[in-house]
Amino acid sequence: MIKLYNTLSRKKEIFKPLKDKKAGIYSCGPTVYWNQHIGNMYAYIQWDILVRFLKYSGYKVNWVMNITDVGHLTSDEDAGEDKMEKGARREKLSVQEIAKKYIGQFIESMDLLNIRRPDTLCRATEHIKEQIDLIKKIEEKGFAYQTKTGLVFDTSKFSGYAKFSRLNLKKQHAGSRVEIDPEKKQPWDFLLWVTNQPKHIMQWDSPWGKGFPGWHIECTAMSAKYLGNRFDIHTGGKEHIPVHHTNEIAQAYGAFGKQTANFWLHNEWLMIDKVKVSKSLGNIILTTDFIKKGYSPLAFRYLAITSHYRQGLNFSWKSLEASQNALNNLFEKVKEFTPTQTPTVPSGQVGRGLDRSAGGTNDYQKKFIDYLSDDLNAPKALALAWSLIKDEKVATEEKYRLLLDFDKVLGFNLAKIETEKIPVELSRLAEQRQKYREQKEWRKADEIREEMKKLGWTIEDTDEGPKVKRLQ
Repeated sequence: MIKLYNTLSRKKEIFKPLKDKKAGIYSCGPTVYWNQHIGNMYAYIQWDILVRFLKYSGYKVNWVMNITDVGHLTSDEDAGEDKMEKGARREKLSVQEIAKKYIGQFIESMDLLNIRRPDTLCRATEHIKEQIDLIKKIEEKGFAYQTKTGLVFDTSKFSGYAKFSRLNLKKQHAGSRVEIDPEKKQPWDFLLWVTNQPKHIMQWDSPWGKGFPGWHIECTAMSAKYLGNRFDIHTGGKEHIPVHHTNEIAQAYGAFGKQTANFWLHNEWLMIDKVKVSKSLGNIILTTDFIKKGYSPLAFRYLAITSHYRQGLNFSWKSLEASQNALNNLFEKVKEFTPTQTPTVPSGQVGRGLDRSAGGTNDYQKKFIDYLSDDLNAPKALALAWSLIKDEKVATEEKYRLLLDFDKVLGFNLAKIETEKIPVELSRLAEQRQKYREQKEWRKADEIREEMKKLGWTIEDTDEGPKVKRLQ
């Protein structure tokens, strides 16, 4: 029995899919006007855990994610410049070139972090017809009106507009939207189709005039196309609750008379030195920066999994260093447990196919499932893997099998670990570093350690002496 925290009810609820053993998931994806930093990628690691665990539990999952390449204005609402145009001007490229560049960067980051690619990655610019058709339905049902800025959703027609995010509408966005468009009936009414920006590079013909879609409509249109107008789970960051997801719910009510998603899951933010990651603050770190500094991107995945998705994470290089060391230790243990003839765990099975001859291993399997069934408690599941490793009552071959089974959810690529010899050059560097340590020349010892990192290796000081390991 899987329980998930549903933002709709503000409590954990038993996950009951619309169709038996099938799960439709829609995740708000990136706006591809700039790099996706580790704050963005933290969220996608968490939703990757969700998808992996549902598959592990025997569900057939259809994971859909949007790519925003038009309509997302710099305010996240109805004000400012289109972020795609801003990015194109910044880099003196076309919007198409900007989109291609940063879609590539996003997918590269996903691959480096071993985030499974969604079944469908859908671009807003390739679904203009679907968005126009959806807006037509909303208008036909009396939920839209025209102003000088475009076609606007009439939130007064949806009595539950403020319920999802528990908004105090009198204080919400006081006056800012009125100044942009005094014809709006309510300041929080939002644009479905924008017609007052004739210089906007991307324009399409529509029943309301030449223009482009508002940011919110794409998610409702594309989730409905690929998952139906009723599906299981919608995910996103907590910043989406008061505006973007509130407006998605309103649009769905206007078009279909009901909500699209049964469950709404939201992740807390990743912080750096207790400050939110923000391009405007200039504190962004990219997945590729880890490699440049000698860390494995999977060390960040490990670090992200040590935090619950609703808890968030305060990132520091020190915590990444600790995660890298823990990951290296995990890899070494897997190598140590690897049998001469590698057994396999049948794909998609939960516990079935695992040898239960070693006493107590079934308890590990049950606890692993129980932890993740409790609102995706990945930190507990990860800690359980270490309890298994340290359990002297479990045979090494059984530990290996269980760790590979758990890794179907944790995603560290444990099955691909290979034993390899340490190059002579690295051995010499390690010996030189040890001499510096014995002579208490700590600065020189640290310099060698950094040099080894650049070569893709790390060194760990243990009671048995220094151990050289490849950064995975």
